[in-house]
Amino acid sequence: MASSDTLSAELSAPTPAEHGRSPGLVAASVAAMGVVYGDIGTSPLYTVKEVFSSGHHPVPVTPDNVLGILSLIFWAMTITVSLKYVVFITRADNKGEGGIMALTALALRTAKLNPSMMWLLSALGIFGAALFYGDAVITPALSVLSAVEGLEVATPAFKPYVVPISLGILIGLFTFQRKGTASVAALFGPVMLFWFATLAAIGVWNIVKHPAVIASINPLYALQFFVDNRSLAFLAMGAVVLAITGGEALYADMGHFGRRPIKWAWLVFVFPALLLNYMGQGALILDNPAAVKNPFFLSVPEALLYPLVGLATVATIIASQAVISGAFSLTSQAIQLGYCPRINIRFTSEREMGQIYLPNINWLLLIAVVLLVLMFRSSSALASAYGIAVTLTMMIDTILAFVVVRALWGWNWGKAALFLAFFVVVDFAFFSANVIKVLDGGWFPLVMGVGIFTLLSTWRRGRALLYERLKLDSMPLDAFIKSLAYGGPHRVEGSGVFMTTNPDGVPRAMLHNLLHNKVLHEQVVLLNVRVEDVPHVPESDRVAVNKLPEGFYQVVVRYGFKDEPNIPDALAMCAPFGLRYEIMETSFFLGRETILPRARVDRMPRWRQVLFTFMFRNAEPATTFFKIPTNRVVELGTQVEL
Repeated sequence: MASSDTLSAELSAPTPAEHGRSPGLVAASVAAMGVVYGDIGTSPLYTVKEVFSSGHHPVPVTPDNVLGILSLIFWAMTITVSLKYVVFITRADNKGEGGIMALTALALRTAKLNPSMMWLLSALGIFGAALFYGDAVITPALSVLSAVEGLEVATPAFKPYVVPISLGILIGLFTFQRKGTASVAALFGPVMLFWFATLAAIGVWNIVKHPAVIASINPLYALQFFVDNRSLAFLAMGAVVLAITGGEALYADMGHFGRRPIKWAWLVFVFPALLLNYMGQGALILDNPAAVKNPFFLSVPEALLYPLVGLATVATIIASQAVISGAFSLTSQAIQLGYCPRINIRFTSEREMGQIYLPNINWLLLIAVVLLVLMFRSSSALASAYGIAVTLTMMIDTILAFVVVRALWGWNWGKAALFLAFFVVVDFAFFSANVIKVLDGGWFPLVMGVGIFTLLSTWRRGRALLYERLKLDSMPLDAFIKSLAYGGPHRVEGSGVFMTTNPDGVPRAMLHNLLHNKVLHEQVVLLNVRVEDVPHVPESDRVAVNKLPEGFYQVVVRYGFKDEPNIPDALAMCAPFGLRYEIMETSFFLGRETILPRARVDRMPRWRQVLFTFMFRNAEPATTFFKIPTNRVVELGTQVEL
């Protein structure tokens, strides 16, 4: 797109994830297990171990403490995952889509008349999205390390090889991304179904030895644990939160499966399986306190250890895949919504439009994951970095959801405030317990989140300033068209398409074309791309055409933030409105702006101007992004001062 055009196209997103639901609820629920619950489903690998053994503040192993921790885990999953996400937040869908970007777009609808509120909600949404990338880096590193460390339980001889094996698995996983996951995605659901069934079976096997652990669902055990341990109990919540990391994914992936399959998969199978496994680990520790060094792998007979390590490794790969795909999807949505410059997006499946691959994001994630593994070298050390980003994201989800339930659902202030207070207190308790981890590794996701937030917010602000600048310098279109009636440049056959962010002004590319070539096409199309705050725009609403005098047409093309832009296809849809489109008779004129940072700092510090200029210069070409044939494009350069 040209100058304004480049900005105008609120950039591209992963194509629509199939909105058609699976034939049956059971089939859809099984499929959801492979994508939605991989992260939280691998939490039993390390949660209990971190509480009693590996954490910086290990909890002493006593029967009361074990029951207290199990009670905390149960109520954390019940309140945060079951009540907050499954019951409430999944109802805040944006035309069927979930996730922090969809929730932000939904919340922004309520603040369109309040610039300050819009800025605050937008900033919260951007920061929450930025924190997700920290999760996308930590999850593969922590989960794969945890699985491979099961080999140490079999024999200490494997200890020197844990890191190399983990790195090999992770490098293979990221390298495989370019081939797409369509070929193996069908296996994810059944494999994770078997994984959760295995978790439940292991749990029952150990609960039989100490059935008293079932009593831990009584919240009085959690309260008594706080009364007896006080500060230590508070610090223990920093490890307990590991049991719910990944819970926010069920909302982010809602567009793939729908609310019902995700809800029933959790309530009927996933939640009970996780609970049974945690109780089984607690029963094992009561029976053998020495098992705290790795209660998950020690909870099975020795003959089953190697098969369990293999199954756990496969489960962590699936969990990692889900997070990586989520990072691709989130980036694509951010591009469409104007928070991120255009990035090369490849579609890896001819049938599933949601199957996408972003090479730049993939290799950056791999570098970050490898650095994490080499820096921390064990799941216990890496667990210190986990939790703080997730709890912050959950708190942001709660605040945005409060705006939605108050303004869009029409809840009164008392009811909405009760919703906010209850869940924010829980979220803040987990977050504050994780703050002490900052110096021990928690700084990593925070630094990463702040860095990505700076990039996204700088791009958003820079685009807004550039749009203002281009609009200020443009000539009113109606006056220009009137002037043609008194004689104008020579008109040539064919169509000229000028992409612009301001359809009521004369694009710079047109003025430059007139200045240099002294001609104007017989049919002139001023094309404006708009991205709505919904995931998909129906084909019937894709284009709007306004015919003007002197052969001019104003065309507005609308996309959702999960639609795939294709300008030639959109122009072909304009025939019923009288606009002729023949690709070999059409020239696309795009402006290529060179941004010049201003010496004086006013509305944007100079360092951010330089950063925006760098991002602008390295954005994906508009021709590729909008599927415009390169042999029909004319680019006209210009310099713009912010």
